Amino acid sequence: MAPQTYILFSLAADAILIVILLFLWFRQRSEWHALLWAGGQLSLTIGTASWFLGATLSQHYLFAAITLCGAVAGFVGGTEYFLGQLRRRHLPPVALACGLAVIGLYGYWRGQPLRVELVTAGLLGAALLWSGLRLGLHRNRYRFLGMVLIARGAFNLANSQQWVAENYESWFVYSIAVKTLSMLCLIYAVQEKIRHRYVHTIDSLSNGFLIQDRNGQIQVANERCARLLGHAHAGALIGTHVADHRLFASRQGAAAYFRRFEAAQGAYPFIETATIVLAGGHTVPLEMIASPYIESGQLYCMVQLFDISERQKKDGLLHRAAHHDPVTGLLNRHGLLQELERCVQQARQAGGDCALFFIDLDRFKRINDTFGHETGDRLLCQFAQRLQGVLPAQAIVGRFGGDEFIIVLPGAAVAMARVVGQRMLDALAAPFTLPLQALSVSASIGVACHPQHGASADALIRNADIAMYEAKKAGRGHLRFFDDGMTAHAREALTIDGALRLAIAANELQLVYQPIVTADGRQLRKVEALLRWHSAQLGMVPPDRFIPVAEDSELIVELGHWVLHAACRQLAQWQGEMGELIVSINVSAKQLLDPGFTDQVRRALDAHGLPARRLELELTERVLLDDTDRVQVALSRLSALGVSLSLDDFGTGYSSLAYLARFRLDTLKIDRSFVMQIEHNERGRSLAATIVAMGASLGMEVVAEGVETAGQAAILQAMGCHYLQGYHIARPMAAQALVQSIGLQALGFPEVTAPD
Repeated sequence: MAPQTYILFSLAADAILIVILLFLWFRQRSEWHALLWAGGQLSLTIGTASWFLGATLSQHYLFAAITLCGAVAGFVGGTEYFLGQLRRRHLPPVALACGLAVIGLYGYWRGQPLRVELVTAGLLGAALLWSGLRLGLHRNRYRFLGMVLIARGAFNLANSQQWVAENYESWFVYSIAVKTLSMLCLIYAVQEKIRHRYVHTIDSLSNGFLIQDRNGQIQVANERCARLLGHAHAGALIGTHVADHRLFASRQGAAAYFRRFEAAQGAYPFIETATIVLAGGHTVPLEMIASPYIESGQLYCMVQLFDISERQKKDGLLHRAAHHDPVTGLLNRHGLLQELERCVQQARQAGGDCALFFIDLDRFKRINDTFGHETGDRLLCQFAQRLQGVLPAQAIVGRFGGDEFIIVLPGAAVAMARVVGQRMLDALAAPFTLPLQALSVSASIGVACHPQHGASADALIRNADIAMYEAKKAGRGHLRFFDDGMTAHAREALTIDGALRLAIAANELQLVYQPIVTADGRQLRKVEALLRWHSAQLGMVPPDRFIPVAEDSELIVELGHWVLHAACRQLAQWQGEMGELIVSINVSAKQLLDPGFTDQVRRALDAHGLPARRLELELTERVLLDDTDRVQVALSRLSALGVSLSLDDFGTGYSSLAYLARFRLDTLKIDRSFVMQIEHNERGRSLAATIVAMGASLGMEVVAEGVETAGQAAILQAMGCHYLQGYHIARPMAAQALVQSIGLQALGFPEVTAPD
């Protein structure tokens, strides 16, 4: 066979291998070593072709020098880039070295034309030998490639020393074999690096990753996936079925899951959850995010696996925080309403019963104020435990807010609800054991049953709440079931509320004044301003009907503001007629705790030119119960302003002595319930005398309310009571009537005169 035939065959093989390398580079565009190796081999091929096949080209030493330098630079540069040693900053010096080498070789060969073959074989052999050593020493995975390149370099070096016999057939066969083998190894190295990069990429993922075919066989998996599924390495998963690892309940389920991709029409990824049980019984919750993957026209399923154990723990904590009360551990309002809606819906669908208990701890605020919120929280926890101890297992228990609890009893009709309600009252009878003290606490319970008392969750809560307030009115610690009469009372309250909101603008309100005289009956010192309402819609509405309604809304603040200004205006009009008369007005808890109340009092006094000592503010013990810290601040500001402070209905509250010690008050008013007993009840008389003596010892003025007989007046005067107020003295009257009464003996005491 002619040498040209061998050369053509060799060039054809080179061209095929070069095209493969270029194709690999073109697909990835990041495998620059493939491009450099292909360029080196292309330069070598062109140089060989020009040398052996073209008589004219063989004399072009410049072209030969260029192709040789290109081949050396391609093989060495490709190897260094493959090993990660070639950087962009190296390119200028490499290009300069190649240029100098081309000039040097061209000059050398011009003078020594016979040395072209030997120098070419030597330099190329050295380059291949260097590349082989670099690959063999640095990458064990590519040791065979390094050995092949060393063999090829050694062949070229041997050829440069003319150690190879000049037998074209054996020379070309050996040359083609070594060259082809080395190029195939380079192609394998490029593919292996691409595959290794792919594997390394999926192994570096923090989540599991696998690819399965339509038969459920796992084709690709990373190490994280193996660990999630309880295996030591990813190789143990390859070729196995996904159902074998409990990702699906069965092989049929896995097949149905895969078929969804064919019908999805772009509606992916699919997000599913699965809980797998590992060999040791440990369960792992997984989230699977699957998308289609097409390779060579075949559909595959690409699945990412996430261990959601921590997420589920956090979700559980967030769910508990959103649905449970942090103090008692019971359901909070949000969680309770959800459960109640579910329970009512089930009862509605099944035509069944459901009972709702609305529970309010009696006088719980007193405990918080007296013993602190920590003690109050302990009491709430013990209260919740007692409730749960006497309730059926299916009961739903929640803290609705503050000291209010709601219990939902699915399937309970009125009879069963009555039994359970009484059981709860009995459980609360025993004192609660708290640090340093034992406390007895009662609860008022209102009950509404589905469907008799409401068909919705809102209706049941509203009606049970109404029933609970009726239980409180009955004396606290009682159980009341809702009835329509309670709704009528609530509707009446709404009617009063609506009409009362228009009363000020319609000029329907007025003040009447009840005299407060000295105990000897000689001098009028004070009057108590009392609010009256004559409604155009409802007629004359008694205070005991509209005042509670106003207190349940913000209207009481607006009414109190009107009373303050009306009383001050009237007091200013009396200047000169009534002397230094003091007017006393009642103040509600909401009014007292209004941050601007002290400023309102100051403006009212200034507007009418009144000194602060002419105004007295009456507070009930119920007012002092609300947020005692804020109350103390408000009372201190009022005392600094100079107005007098009076404690009304003394003796009917919960801790009267504690209030006297804590708050600075000027006047003590004995409740009418004590005054009524002093004539015929020795014990009542002793209690009244004790209150008078206590007030005097504290430097307080004492007023007796509800004085209705001369005997009561005489006894109170003998006790040392300072002032008397009641029907025996005078009934409440209009301002003008009060002026006319002075000096006309209308008050029942001929000696009564206006104050100096």
